[in-house]
Amino acid sequence: MFDYNKAFSRNIGWVTEEEQLLLKNKRVAIAGAGGVGGVHLLTLARLGIANFNISDFDDFEVHNFNRQSGAFMSTLGQQKVDVMEKMAKDINPESDIISFPEGIFEHNVDEFLDGVDLYVDALDFFALSARKTVFKKCYEKNIPVVTAAPLGMGCAFLCFMPGKMTYEEYFRFEDKKTEEEQLIQFLIGLSPAMLQRPYLVDDSKVNFKEKRGPSTPMAVNLCAGIAETYALKILLKRGEILCAPYGMHFDAYRNKFVKTWRPFGNAGIVPRVMFIIAKNIVNQ
Repeated sequence: MFDYNKAFSRNIGWVTEEEQLLLKNKRVAIAGAGGVGGVHLLTLARLGIANFNISDFDDFEVHNFNRQSGAFMSTLGQQKVDVMEKMAKDINPESDIISFPEGIFEHNVDEFLDGVDLYVDALDFFALSARKTVFKKCYEKNIPVVTAAPLGMGCAFLCFMPGKMTYEEYFRFEDKKTEEEQLIQFLIGLSPAMLQRPYLVDDSKVNFKEKRGPSTPMAVNLCAGIAETYALKILLKRGEILCAPYGMHFDAYRNKFVKTWRPFGNAGIVPRVMFIIAKNIVNQ
């Protein structure tokens, strides 16, 4: 028989019993239920959070096997939100999970963020339109945002808090006209340190035009560890919160950790130079 207090009793010590009950009653929205999204959901469920809004329009396929928590032979062809909801409820059958199987758009973003205490970004890197829609609405609703990017064998992390630097002030999407240029803006803002670049062994597997890139399961799990630690700190209102224009990048392969700082976001001199270099690489 399921017993909430017993199921999550081993969290106690790092959180108090009162804090565990606070976590239980929080609601977290996660857009994307594949690589990082799936492991975010399961990690937060094991943290004892019981209420989620999740979205993804995609089904599980064989090429998801290397990194996605819900990708198995038994789930091929099944919708990602259905599989992940079932897995989360297998951890906590009392969970209240609201799924958005069509994805997130202007017409349903308010419903997706209704009653939400924290948004965890897990959209595909190339889902620029949906990401801008959700980030903008989070800012309007004073909802904290965490985004952890699985890059190489590490994690690049950013947090946007109400009243602090906004996502647009940081990324400066509107400074660029084409989608490709905005994706480059996203990449250099997400990963100012670019720790992953030196050990990419096959450049041909990164293709902006075809919207594809390589991934590793280690990076996805590192993202969950960092993002869910921040989720705990934000939801319990304790611990130092490092938010934009600051960020973090940890790369396990290179044994390196970098605390990044972009006081002017992508409008600064260094990111503008990085943009030119990155654009030349993309257009080769």
